[in-house]
Amino acid sequence: MVGRFPIQPKTLATPFGVWTPAILCEGGSRMLFISGMVARGVDGKIVGHGDYGAQTRQVCENLKAAVEAVGGTLADIMQVTVFVCDIEKFSEIHAVRRTYFPSDPPASTMVEVSRLVDKEALIEINAIAVL
Repeated sequence: MVGRFPIQPKTLATPFGVWTPAILCEGGSRMLFISGMVARGVDGKIVGHGDYGAQTRQVCENLKAAVEAVGGTLADIMQVTVFVCDIEKFSEIHAVRRTYFPSDPPASTMVEVSRLVDKEALIEINAIAVL
């Protein structure tokens, strides 16, 4: 069993979004590296054209499917890197992320990019899970 310990040093500001500054994992474990997920449905088409909330939900569902495929849960995700085409959508994205990571969210980096792999994709998230 993996011990998962959120780290919030008193010398760092409290996060204003859905992330934890650092996560300590201890114990025997397996690691799952999840490739960048965009908002593709099972049919391969982008879900939620032009809608950051809908695309974030689909991306989180895709992350959930990947981690559940090996017997894990979203709580096993320790780190995410989030690529967005408009950083101004931060609050909208985090409102959705909060529903998937309601407590002790993963360590996170968010970066604005000019374009993702599909021109209709607005957000892409990759992740590392420890199981």
